[in-house]
This record gives sequence, structure tokens and C-alpha cells, in this order.
Amino acid sequence: MKTTFFKKTRQDPELLALRAELQSAQGDLSLAYRRFDQAVDPELVESCIYQIKAEKARCNYLIRAIKERSPESFTVLPKLEGEAVWT
Repeated sequence: MKTTFFKKTRQDPELLALRAELQSAQGDLSLAYRRFDQAVDPELVESCIYQIKAEKARCNYLIRAIKERSPESFTVLPKLEGEAVWT
């Protein structure tokens, strides 16, 4: 009888922190889109556009950081309001 033991791999704490921050950034991006949808004043619309761009840049940075840290475990989830959601 052959016994197989699986080595438990510990999660990298920095990788876990990056993933948590990415989830937070995705929530902030979703909120920015909702604010944009409800904006009426032209100056407020412009402000929402800048906020959306900033949140997208933050998400892209975090995605790159996660890929560099763990390229083999990076997966794509279904889209959220026109944006790809990464874990």
C-alpha cells in the first residue's frame, strides 16, 4: 500500500495582504462607477471620471504585484461592471 503525503504550503502573508487590498480596490471601483451613474453636475461627473481612473490604476498595480509574487496561482473571475475581477 502506497501512502502519499501532501506538503502543506503556507500562504505568503504579503500575497494575502495584496489580495485583500485588491478586493478593497475593486469595491472602491464599483462604488466609483455607482457614483458616476448618479452624478448630474458636470463638475461632479468629471470628478467621478478621475476617481474611476485612479481606482483602475490602483487595481492594475495590485494585479501586477500579485502576478509577480505568485504567477501560477493567478486566476480571473467573471466581470464586474465591465471590469475584470482578479483574485
